[in-house]
Amino acid sequence: MNGVTGTGVHAGDEDVQLMLALRAGDESAFDVLFQRWSAPLLRYLERMLRDAASAEELVQEAFLRLYRARERYQPDARFSTWLFTIANRLALNELRRPRHRSPHQSTDDDGDGAPLVLAAEQAGVDDVVNARRVGKSVEQALGTLPERQRAALWLTAVEGLSYAEVAVSLETTEKSVKALVHRARAALAERLAGDVEV
Repeated sequence: MNGVTGTGVHAGDEDVQLMLALRAGDESAFDVLFQRWSAPLLRYLERMLRDAASAEELVQEAFLRLYRARERYQPDARFSTWLFTIANRLALNELRRPRHRSPHQSTDDDGDGAPLVLAAEQAGVDDVVNARRVGKSVEQALGTLPERQRAALWLTAVEGLSYAEVAVSLETTEKSVKALVHRARAALAERLAGDVEV
């Protein structure tokens, strides 16, 4: 990676080192970053947008913006925080578009709004049916959360970002992120009470 070293607070972050290498002209660093981060970014954007095609487009747009910003990049935060900030801005802009006010049904479902589930041969029919029902309930409950709550919960619970990192991504305070996550968890618990067998 051209031996580039960073002087920022997060210079020990391997992904930061890759960005610094990209900034210095190592194009292969971009490929490594894309391989590492495209899948987590896609999962996040699919949950935010509830539209796989739009999520895929925004992953491409996020990496295009990352590439365009390579020469201005400074390692002031963890790479993941910086990348999810880009993705979050794109997602919120996309959610403001009229077509996302009433999302279409995915072609990856069986017509009742539930995603198709491929079950292992050993799984019992009752287990598969229950898993589909629980998954559908959780997906629906997540979909009813306000965008900022959904983003804060996903980034902390699934992507493992700290409250401080999520605050940077959502351009708010750490205290606000804690409140968003708390409200999201409370709303999910209320909506799923009695609907999901634990």
